[in-house]
Formats: sequence, C-alpha cells, structure tokens
Amino acid sequence: MAKSYKLLFGALVVLALLVSPIASSRKLAKPNKHKPAARSHSNYTATPSASDAYGSGGWLSAGATYYGAPNGDGSDGGACGYQTAVGQRPFSSMIAAGSPALFKGGKGCGACYEVKCTSNPACSGQPATVVITDECPGGVCLAEAAHFDMSGTSMGSMAKPGMADRLRAAGILKIQYKRVPCKYSGVNIAFRVDQGSNPFYFEVLVEFEDDDGDLSSVELMEAGCGTWTPMVQNWGALWRFNSNTGKALKAPFSLRLTSDSGKVLVATNVIPAGWKAGATYRSLVNYS
Repeated sequence: MAKSYKLLFGALVVLALLVSPIASSRKLAKPNKHKPAARSHSNYTATPSASDAYGSGGWLSAGATYYGAPNGDGSDGGACGYQTAVGQRPFSSMIAAGSPALFKGGKGCGACYEVKCTSNPACSGQPATVVITDECPGGVCLAEAAHFDMSGTSMGSMAKPGMADRLRAAGILKIQYKRVPCKYSGVNIAFRVDQGSNPFYFEVLVEFEDDDGDLSSVELMEAGCGTWTPMVQNWGALWRFNSNTGKALKAPFSLRLTSDSGKVLVATNVIPAGWKAGATYRSLVNYS
C-alpha cells in the first residue's frame, strides 16, 4: 500500500512539472481600450507631475504611440463615449487615448494638450493640440508617468512636411506635452441623451466644453423644482440621474456644469420637455 502511494505521489509531481511551464508561458490578451469594460465610476488620485501643467507654461515628458489607420481617427470615441464625433469637427481626428494619469477614470475626457516631438529626425518640433477621448489602460501605456496613444492623424501632425509616415513608423516616441485650454470656435456645449434614458432615468453625454475641456461635476434641475441635484459620472463623459421618488422626471431640465478648475456654467432648460433618447441638444453657452 505504501508503495502505491509513493507511485501515485510521484506521478502527480511529474504532472505538475509538465503543466506549470505551460501555464506560466500563457500570455494575457491585450485589453480593448476602445470599449469601456464597465460603466462605473473609478476613483482617481491626482498625479501633479503627470498631468497638471495647465497654465504653468512648462513642458512635461511623455511617451507616444498611435493606433488605427495611419490617417484615421484612432477609435470611435472609446472609453469617453464620444462615438463617431471624434472624426468630425471640432475634434477633427486630433485625439488621443490617455494613460490613467491623463484619463483620470473618465474625468479627463475632453481635456486638451499640446504635444510636440524632437526625438526623431521626422519630428517638426512644432506643437499640435489633441483632445483626450479614450483610455490607454495598460502595457506600453504604463511605461511612463504619462502616455498618449494617438490617432494616426494626430501623430502625423507632429512630423515635418512629407514625413508623417516615417514618424508613425518610429514606434514609441519620446514627446513633450502641456495642458492647454480647449478652443472650439463657434461651437457651444452639446448634450447627447443616452439611448437607455427613460422617464425615470436620465443619462447624458457632455461634449465640446471650451477652456478646461473636462468636468468635475454635473447637476440637474427639474422643471418647477428650484434645487440642483448632483448627477453621477456613469462612465467616460456620461452622467446619469435616477428618480428617487418613483415619479417620472419633469422636463425641461437645466444642467449646471463645474469644470476641472472649478468654473461653473449653467445651461438653462437645455433638455426640453418631450426630449428623446438618442437626440443631441445644443446649448447657447460655453466657457469662453
């Protein structure tokens, strides 16, 4: 009997040695950064050295890559929820997916940065402005304190004339960046109502904010209410509001926006009575 146990134990040891190299060599699949994994708010602790050069005039160091078509817009709006708008004015494909220090769990959606490169002979050294519209969550995106995974269009914009393809073929670029105000000339803030909204649940995408470009909070006021109620960041640039009373929400809705630096702006009755899920409502206001 003891001999049988010894033989069985020896067989198990051999099996473990055979299986463990296979398991240890298995590679994890790369996350799809173009689609949010979960629609929930992520806590974020600010990293001043990575993203807060706004207004200081100082340049910070970062890495840069590109994804998608060489002359394309990278993604369909990805983890910020902007969808096809990134390829149209005013974004015009000048966008980037930001590493966690830039994306900030979605609170960094819409922030604008100047980027430039001098580390490659194809670099022009002239700055271009990009908007954070997606998340770059892992792998190469965590190699530096800040990383921009840019659209092919925005990557090429840092190149000397006629050398965009050469710059895009360079792999990981060392670049410089700084936070700058967003400027959407002639465009006011837009509110796109999510398809899942109904009389008891309201969710809205906020886009095209001048100046800071990103928001720290959004509040809603129902018709005839007179008080502001905080909305919750659902994911990316989408904010939601649930009826706590069991009664249908009463439109028109006014929305009060607070930017990253604390500037407050009110879009009065911007969501009309009879609003429709999936519709976009343009306001008459912007931060500048």
